[in-house]
Parts: sequence; structure tokens; C-alpha cells
Amino acid sequence: MAIHPDCLEQLACIVGRSHFSARREDRVCYGYDATAAVHVPDAVVFPESAQQVSRIMKLATAFRTPVIPRGGGSGMTGGALAVNGGIVIVFSRMNRIVEIDRENLVARMQPGVITAHFQRHVKRHGLFYPPDPSSAAFSTMGGNLAECAGGPKAVKYGVTRDYVLGLEAVLPTGEIVKTGVRTAKGVVGYDLTRLIVGSEGTLALITEATVKLLALPESVMTLTAAFARMETAARAVSEIIRSHVVPRTVEFMDNASIRLAEGYLRVGLPVDAGALLIMEVDGRRAEIAGLVRSLKNLSRKLGAVSVTVAETDEQAQQLWQARKAISPALFKLAPHKINEDIVVPRSRVPDLVAKIDELRRRTGLTMVAFGHAGDGNIHFNIMLDKSDKTALEMANRAVETLFDTTLALGGTISGEHGVGVTKAPYLPKEVGDDAMSLMKRIKKAFDPLGLLNPGKIFPESLEMGWGESSKRCPGETGAG
Repeated sequence: MAIHPDCLEQLACIVGRSHFSARREDRVCYGYDATAAVHVPDAVVFPESAQQVSRIMKLATAFRTPVIPRGGGSGMTGGALAVNGGIVIVFSRMNRIVEIDRENLVARMQPGVITAHFQRHVKRHGLFYPPDPSSAAFSTMGGNLAECAGGPKAVKYGVTRDYVLGLEAVLPTGEIVKTGVRTAKGVVGYDLTRLIVGSEGTLALITEATVKLLALPESVMTLTAAFARMETAARAVSEIIRSHVVPRTVEFMDNASIRLAEGYLRVGLPVDAGALLIMEVDGRRAEIAGLVRSLKNLSRKLGAVSVTVAETDEQAQQLWQARKAISPALFKLAPHKINEDIVVPRSRVPDLVAKIDELRRRTGLTMVAFGHAGDGNIHFNIMLDKSDKTALEMANRAVETLFDTTLALGGTISGEHGVGVTKAPYLPKEVGDDAMSLMKRIKKAFDPLGLLNPGKIFPESLEMGWGESSKRCPGETGAG
């Protein structure tokens, strides 16, 4: 056993024995995420309050034990993996929507609230929370905050950090702090709220969030534009955004993803198209028809071979089901995937798409590209059998080439999946040595012993000698 028995006993006392486990069959269930990598923790706890989280962190500090926060386990970069063993804190019991303030368009919730549940709840009040990651049906608000999740609507409405006003959070040393405001303005002190949002659980454990809401749009309409070539569709994206029509989503699907989605759900997608754009507009009911008409005319002018408007809510939902079906359908092509979420300025999307096409032809690897082209965010997937070492080596080289291209185009290597474990080796390429050094100093100021979610963002932190992070208890080493 890697954790001292006294540590385990006290954990059980903090949360109650029915909300604690050190049994391997339970620990394995919380040892993986969407990366499919497995790192089994030494213990799993399910707190119900910030006070319990605080006591867990104080205990972890006393025993020099790593702590890993976990939401729905849907992360794509290994952010919830216990790469150095330790205690996984699962926030599923902290799942209350604390407050909906309709007068001030503000809500408060705990981190274990499922994102889609929160969206439906505020919608019943005539309100709107725009961030909508594809995993919304099972990802948690806490995980969205930790990763600064985005989604299709980001092109018009922004990402998670744009809606977070304030936080309640537990520091690695156990203090409970409150950051930010619940007002439209507030500039007192450093902006700790935005620092913690997107920090991937490496700086603090979020136990409550205050977010702003919008009025629910009166009407939404969805349409698709099919293009003969990927490059034509990619060029159309920036032209559409530059027009006076501002869609709330512009999603891009290449031919491979169109065929996959259609084979998975059979909703009538144009499988012979080189690329497809799925677009939505929202606003007042009186103006929607004019917006759709303008978008149809513009798409045709930009080279669309066909434009189709969803006539019913059911047809629109089918389109989005098809779009969200791409990821699971990918495994029809191969047993494993390498999934990257690169972002470039919208005007450079055609250059990025051309590079992906070149890599596909040059390597012979199966590559599928889709995503939020309206904000330049393309999800790039290589499907392969990782037991084929030649293919795996070629795929890794292709990823590095694509990252270099992305940065040369003025982009970033991660738009919404975070850095976690999988992208950590590439982080210096983007941020540079001086910024890396500053980030490490910030991490150490928050977490002097390096106990909170170690191995994420800075993989070398496992060997950096930040306190005793690899010694979970006096005289104890190893992972479960």
C-alpha cells in the first residue's frame, strides 16, 4: 500500500466510509479518462463540502500525498490521471445549483453539476449559458472551469472564462479562498479568478463558481453548406465571419468525418461533399429569416454547391447529433486515435487545412479533421493501431509538424483540451523559456510541495524536487 494506513483512516473519517475507497476495483474505475491511459490512484474520496476538501488537502500536505481533482473524466489530455499515484477527489456529490439570480443574470453552482443539466436548468428560467463542449451531457462544470472549455458557440459567445465572475476554491495547503465578484465590474487586486480558470486543477480546487448568464435567444435556426473542396469551405469561413451576419456556430467537417457521421446515424449528410459547414444563427424571431437568407446567399457566393436549412427542431438536433457522433465513430477506422485541438487565426484556416491534406497524402495515415472553424479551432485526428510502431512514429512526427505549422501561422496547440500530460512536452514550443519559468514560479507559490495534480502542464515537476511530492507518506513510496 502506497499511502500510510493512518492517512487512509483519516480520509475515511473526513468523508465517511461510504464515500471513500482504497479497494482496487474502485480505484481502477477512477484511473483513466478519455485518453485511454490508465494510472490507478491509491485512494478515491467523494467530499460533499468545501470544508471537507480543505481537510483532505491539509491531510495530504501532512502526509506529502498527491491529490488529483476529477469531474466527469471526459478530458482529452490526461488532466484527471493520477500519474504519480495519490488521492483522487471526485466532485460528483458536490452537484448543487446553489442560486439563479434572474434580476442580475448570475448563477452559483458547485463543481459536480453536469454541464447540460445546468444549461437546461437556466433555460427553464428563460436564461442562457453559452459554453457548450461536446461532452456537455456528461462533463461537469468544475471540469469545464479547470480546462476553460469552449464548444461550437464560442465563435459568437466566447469560452468558459468569459462567463466566470468569481470562485470559491481550496488551496493546496487547505485554505478556502474566494476570488472575483458577482458584479459586472471589479478590478480589486490580481485577477485570481481568471488565473485559476484553465489551470487544469494544478493551482486550486474549485468548490463553487459564480457565472454570468444571458437572456435566452428567442429563435435559433440551423443550416448546412456543402462544398466540393475542403480548401473552398475553409476560405468561406473567414469570409462569413467578416460579413455582417454573425453566426453563433460555424462547424467544419471534412469528407472523412461526413462519411463517418452519416454511416453512424444516417441523417442524410452529403457524403460526396469535400467539406461541410454546419452554421447556426440566433436572435429575435423577427430577424432570423433575414439572417438565414443572407447566410444562404453568402455561402453560395463563396462556392457552396448546396445549402440546406433545417426546417424543424428535430432536423437541427439530428445535424448536431451527427456532428457529435464523429468522435465515437472514429473507432470504426482504427483501434486508437491521436486527437489534437489546434487553433489558428480564422484567415489561416485554409493554410492549416492544406497542411493536413498534405500530411494525409504524404504519410498515408488515416486523418480526420472537423471542429469549430468559426473560431479557427480544428480537431485533428490520426487513426491508427499503436502496436504498429512504424505508424506510431510517423504519426508522432506528423503531430509535431502540425504543431510547428500551427505556431508558424500564429496559432496555439490547444484550444480547449488543455495541456495535461499529452501536450506537456510541446508547451515550451509555444510559450518560451521565460514564460515557462514564470508559470513554474506561480505554481510553486500556490503549491509549494507540488502535491496538487502533479505531472500536468509541467511533466518534469515529478522530478523537480518541489517538496516531497513523490513520497506520499514517511517511509512509503510507489503507486497503487
